[in-house]
Amino acid sequence: MATPVVTKTAWKLQEIVAHASNVSSLVLGKASGRLLATGGDDCRVNLWSINKPNCIMSLTGHTSPVESVRLNTPEELIVAGSQSGSIRVWDLEAAKILRTLMGHKANICSLDFHPYGEFVASGSQDTNIKLWDIRRKGCVFRYRGHSQAVRCLRFSPDGKWLASAADDHTVKLWDLTAGKMMSEFPGHTGPVNVVEFHPNEYLLASGSSDRTIRFWDLEKFQVVSCIEGEPGPVRSVLFNPDGCCLYSGCQDSLRVYGWEPERCFDVVLVNWGKVADLAICNDQLIGVAFSQSNVSSYVVDLTRVTRTGTVTQDPVQASQPLTQQTPNPAVSLRRIYERPSTTCSKPQRVKHNSESERRSPSSEDDKDERESRAEIQNAEDYNEIFQPKNSISRTPPRRNEPFPAPPEDDTATAKEAPKPSPAMDVQLPVPNLDVPVRPPVLTSTPVPKGEPAIIPATRNEPIGLKASDFLPAVKVPQQAELLDEDAMSQIRKGHDTMCVVLTSRHKNLDTVRAVWTTGDIKTSVDSAVAINDLSVVVDLLNIINQKASLWKLDLCTTVLPQIEKLLQSKYESYVQTGCTSLKLILQRFLPLITDILAAPPSVGVDISREERLHKCRLCFKQLKSISGLVKSKSGLSGRHGSAFRELHLLMASLD
Repeated sequence: MATPVVTKTAWKLQEIVAHASNVSSLVLGKASGRLLATGGDDCRVNLWSINKPNCIMSLTGHTSPVESVRLNTPEELIVAGSQSGSIRVWDLEAAKILRTLMGHKANICSLDFHPYGEFVASGSQDTNIKLWDIRRKGCVFRYRGHSQAVRCLRFSPDGKWLASAADDHTVKLWDLTAGKMMSEFPGHTGPVNVVEFHPNEYLLASGSSDRTIRFWDLEKFQVVSCIEGEPGPVRSVLFNPDGCCLYSGCQDSLRVYGWEPERCFDVVLVNWGKVADLAICNDQLIGVAFSQSNVSSYVVDLTRVTRTGTVTQDPVQASQPLTQQTPNPAVSLRRIYERPSTTCSKPQRVKHNSESERRSPSSEDDKDERESRAEIQNAEDYNEIFQPKNSISRTPPRRNEPFPAPPEDDTATAKEAPKPSPAMDVQLPVPNLDVPVRPPVLTSTPVPKGEPAIIPATRNEPIGLKASDFLPAVKVPQQAELLDEDAMSQIRKGHDTMCVVLTSRHKNLDTVRAVWTTGDIKTSVDSAVAINDLSVVVDLLNIINQKASLWKLDLCTTVLPQIEKLLQSKYESYVQTGCTSLKLILQRFLPLITDILAAPPSVGVDISREERLHKCRLCFKQLKSISGLVKSKSGLSGRHGSAFRELHLLMASLD
């Protein structure tokens, strides 16, 4: 029997290659649920339209990886924080840089736009929270109180409070008008990753790495309930727009919770891994997740999800009987947020101000505009989304059509169709129907066909193993099915050989470890090289790379020939380790090597200097050999191309 590829309740929408290097942050536009912004290690911010393969706009200007991005409510402005602590704000409709905000001393971990005013809040690894005025390009206030990195910031719906979550296991509530902390909510036993305000009531939800979700009463400043038993760290939560329930993006599932009393309404299996952000539009929940340079989007049909009523059978520790009546969510148990009046509810956008108010006449602003660019890569989508024909038709459009659900079972579709088209990739009978059909990966750059040159470090399928090999090659219906014993014998093929390989590798690692315990790093590396097993060398280099002070010049002479082999390996993990080691060597020793080789010969006999000169000559020769390989691979696309291009720049002095 064929297993269903997707269900109508939840399905994978698309997968794109979002950046040339790793994706480090992303955010969904909450108003439309159709706009996606991603930040990458390539120092760019890219904007995408959900379910479309091409990038709309690419924003440049940051000089270090972008670790946090956030869109404002009308989806007209975007703010991005980098690893260096700088913050940049872009006007998406004008397609230009608006502000550059400097002041944090470490990487930016969290950002949020004020719902009404022209303010941005930022949280950093330096434990500080800063409130910025976009118009005046300055820090309005700094909030101190956390002892570790601030991972999440959220403004209250009325814009009067700011909630912060940090790695110090606490949630804090700040009064923006008084400029001080209102309350601290302890109780989590792990870093708090996310906080979210209830859309109507004085209620706050927080999710932590301790696998719990806590609900806090903002009138009494005490915990309302605590949901335990999450399958993994809680990274994303979202209240339903009417406030009837809370959605939690768990590992490969979506869970729907109530809080008075704590209970689980529904659990929907979604194979999204570690979901990073959630949004709701047209009774559909959109979830996005990223892995390395890829970003995947998923859809959950909320009309098929239980959001109130009977508690589902789920391992959430709630002692309430199944027949208990659920409180009416329409009846508010707490105060309601007082929004600004209608005349003030629409924020005055920065771009409506005069040019003198919008940008102060300074050379720094001119420098920002020169260094930061908004590259429109898809003019048609850009004009549709950010250049509406009239002010009433805001885009991304308010009336987006729901994403169509795929059929519940591809085999049923095949039976209904009189003649399957080639695009459906359906053949009857199909002996390997148990293998799920993967949707195509959409990319903004052409993907070369054929087998990949490098085997990825993380993959969903084993290399060289096909599920069809373990299934009977049935050509006629009358042929007998494969017996369990025969299937097991096929699965165990090569098992003994693999055991021998792993046992040998374990012995080799024990040998290297015995030398390592003596404290002689050079001898332990020599022993690993003598074993002639690159896997052992990779394991040892991964340890040495964690502490740059372990590297010495004589160690480089031994490691550089091995790095050349790693850079030519077909395994991604080997190439990554080789690039990391070579980068450390170039940063620490290349200036020393070039200086010693360029120095005039000394007078007299200096044995130590001669030995050092010999090592430098040997390293220089090896680096020259590697530079040709690096140059040839610097034209590659994706993560490896970015790493090789960086190495090529570092090795420019060799030419």
